[in-house]
Amino acid sequence: MTTTGIPNGSQFDSLKAKHRLIRASHSQDLALRIHRALSWLERAEIAGRLEPQDADSVFLFHWISFNAAYAEETPESYDSDERSAFQDYFARIIELDSDSLIFNAIWEQFAGPIRMLLDNRYVFQPFWKHHNGAAGYDDWERRFEASKSKIRSALGMQDTVTILSTLFDRLYVLRNQLLHGGATWNSSVNRQQVEDGARIMAFLAPVFIEIMMNNPQMDWGKPYYPVVN
Repeated sequence: MTTTGIPNGSQFDSLKAKHRLIRASHSQDLALRIHRALSWLERAEIAGRLEPQDADSVFLFHWISFNAAYAEETPESYDSDERSAFQDYFARIIELDSDSLIFNAIWEQFAGPIRMLLDNRYVFQPFWKHHNGAAGYDDWERRFEASKSKIRSALGMQDTVTILSTLFDRLYVLRNQLLHGGATWNSSVNRQQVEDGARIMAFLAPVFIEIMMNNPQMDWGKPYYPVVN
């Protein structure tokens, strides 16, 4: 592990080798998704090795890898439709996770960092909507408490899909803060949430990719940007 806790071992090498062996059995759409996702996974791992303190880059490269595997479209905003798509995707992934890697990560390996992110108002989108004067978000605190109550209920029932979906709600806000210049690179202000986000994404992105590779019979959708000659 690095000083930031970001894994420095290579998931890319083993996944790339596996992909070469089985990609002939994949549809063209799935093969393209995995090819792109692996390319960004490799870049994320390079960033983690060469600049282990640069959690911002590690997080963003892993997010792109996840998005390459997952996304069917690129919505203008993260609305209820995209959140529903997230939940549907995670429900399928968790159902197919025969080794319970995601379950164990959420409830054991990353339980502390995940709870901290879920309880952090600075990665709760309604907080920023209110802070920036958007109409209809004066009740952000009520929404935040309702979200935390839902999380507590999900924790009590070990509802992995709800926790994972809510976690990615928060990570999506973090992604926006970084990608749209809403944070300073390597800032001490949001360092813990970026480092936690990077560690979580560094674990989950390769797991998502491998589960998709292992289940080519599933319809993972068409890439929004196919290769067009």
